[in-house]
Amino acid sequence: MNVSNNPSENQSKPEINQDERLIILDTETTGINPREGHRIVEIGCVEMVNRQLTGRTYHAYIKPLDSRGQVFQMEQEVINIHGLTNEFLDDKPIFSQVVDEFIEFIRGGELVIHNAKFDVGFMNHEFSLLNFAERSRNKVPMTEDICTVLDTLKTSKDEFGSPKTLDYLARFYKVDKLVDRTYHGALIDAQLLAFVYIEMTRKQSTFNLSVGDNSSGDANAIRRLNNTREKLKIIAASADEIEAHKERLSVVKQKGGEPLWKLPNH
Repeated sequence: MNVSNNPSENQSKPEINQDERLIILDTETTGINPREGHRIVEIGCVEMVNRQLTGRTYHAYIKPLDSRGQVFQMEQEVINIHGLTNEFLDDKPIFSQVVDEFIEFIRGGELVIHNAKFDVGFMNHEFSLLNFAERSRNKVPMTEDICTVLDTLKTSKDEFGSPKTLDYLARFYKVDKLVDRTYHGALIDAQLLAFVYIEMTRKQSTFNLSVGDNSSGDANAIRRLNNTREKLKIIAASADEIEAHKERLSVVKQKGGEPLWKLPNH
């Protein structure tokens, strides 16, 4: 497991408003359904505050166990997706050994996840297994008790009319080359999703209604142009341009249309 901080992490810093703290999260798993015994094998998180990446990340590889407490053996089809082999994970910590540090990293923030139903489902499954196995310890909270969740898959549906994959969004927003994704690693995908999220929500931060002389902060207030501004220069159409316009209107009329842009007295 690894919680990485930027170089200035040890210096004193202002208190962070948790409402502005985002945790971009992704997981890799042994399969697609926790009810079939599948487990998380990698967690990757990237921290963002005020839409800025802070440099802090959380990353852990996890040795998966089956229902009998034996090491879960992944099929080659799954290994081909994320590149994590059974041998590689054999000496990694199990989930109970990383859960406290993981929860501490995400606590109080807003999780940004692509297809949150999948990742949160696995997280809550892991939390539930711990609560069942270790009844004597303090109960591990569920995800919704730790932080809020924003699903960029649903955001993409609102934006494009249908849900889009992370690969599609990365290409659309031209950030697909910023991260090497030979394998779909959790930290790698979390970093890519961070770039996608910034681009996907950029218009929310740049769309500014407080234009002109409106100092009241009321978005519905009338904003008037400064009457001392320089007058716009009027450029009249030339004789050739007027003639070309008339010819174009004639073509429109011949095709059964009624020209909307008529010259005076035409």
